[in-house]
Amino acid sequence: MRMIFLAGAAALSLSACGSDGADADGDGTISNEEVAEAARDMVKPLAGQYRATTELVSFEAPGAPPEAVEMMRGAMSRSFEYCMSQEDADKGFEEMARESQDDSCKFEKFDVDGGSIDAVMACSGGSGEEMRMTMQGNGTPTGSDMTMTMQGTIPGQGEGKMVMNTKHERIGDCDASVTN
Repeated sequence: MRMIFLAGAAALSLSACGSDGADADGDGTISNEEVAEAARDMVKPLAGQYRATTELVSFEAPGAPPEAVEMMRGAMSRSFEYCMSQEDADKGFEEMARESQDDSCKFEKFDVDGGSIDAVMACSGGSGEEMRMTMQGNGTPTGSDMTMTMQGTIPGQGEGKMVMNTKHERIGDCDASVTN
């Protein structure tokens, strides 16, 4: 779920000045600092009330019965509202981008250009499972549309693939009755 939020937030913060890729030092790896530097160039979102909608577009798992796929669709497809304060909007997404990688997940690609993002993250688990996520989408200071494709080993199932779409839309000023 952390990656779904990160992808949506990254898309929300797009409209960047442009980037030739986050691997600024050309060493073949993208460090947390290089991701943060790319995020620093992104336009900051506007403060306000947002609606986020996540939809499971497809789910493929070997031997998964149709009811399991529908259960996943129901669990992963949802909509909610949140308030982005002026303080959070002023921070942008630099710190969140810096913290997005850990020992189990690393960006292989993090390109931002003219409101578009094209990123690839590879993750590995302690039991040998591997997951690769591609994120492609676009955004403005008031919204985003991101498609994420996660492909890899599903514990106990084998190779699988999940495609999700996340949209964030600024719908007005913050509603004091809705908490983030």
